[in-house]
Amino acid sequence: MNIEDLIGNFQIIGSNQDAEENNYKGTLSLTLDSNKRIKAKWIINKDQLQTGTGFFRDNILVINFNYEGEDAEIYKGVAVYRCLSKDLLDGFWSEKHGNPLYLGKERCFRISEVVN
Repeated sequence: MNIEDLIGNFQIIGSNQDAEENNYKGTLSLTLDSNKRIKAKWIINKDQLQTGTGFFRDNILVINFNYEGEDAEIYKGVAVYRCLSKDLLDGFWSEKHGNPLYLGKERCFRISEVVN
């Protein structure tokens, strides 16, 4: 698999970095910049935008991300995905100020493009 195989849109199902493992859903869009680095954009629960940049090697995708919280603070973290196939990513993530006893989890399923 190469980095170009990952470009596209994914449905995500995840759980937060806490004891309750609060679940969420959303989308993840992956594109490439001019240096063939991954650009990521998540929309979580239809209203929270998160963005990041990353790199890919040996079927592992690593993305440093950030977002603005409801308190107007900027939160940062890292997400790591094992690319099981170009259509299925299995990952975990951690935020800098999240609970260090837990990791968030996320699974991404490619959204099929409908061709007419």
